[in-house]
Amino acid sequence: MIGDRIKKLRKQKGISLTELAALANISKSYLSNIERNLNSNPSIHFLMKLAKPLDVSIEYLLTGAEVEKTIDPEKATLDDEWQIILETAIKEGINKEDFREYINYIKFKIWEKNKADQ
Repeated sequence: MIGDRIKKLRKQKGISLTELAALANISKSYLSNIERNLNSNPSIHFLMKLAKPLDVSIEYLLTGAEVEKTIDPEKATLDDEWQIILETAIKEGINKEDFREYINYIKFKIWEKNKADQ
């Protein structure tokens, strides 16, 4: 569960519930409810706020899966369609951080859908 992962990470870092809530600029009571699994469906915005002080990805908070941070240049080729999509997005002013947020949002929606299908 997400709450269990958050609590484990918080304790590993030696951060109190109050400290984490302050670092993430979130409600201590809401964080407590998440950690106790009283609320098991936090928003993507909430997870984004928590991921940074816990130094993990949103994907890790959702699934417990580590995200590979290194890129293998031989596996990093894009087909023509992806190249066009990326070039268009860049021309329209979307930066890398925007892309990361969109990816996190999409992962969250997939997680949410999978959870609802269970």
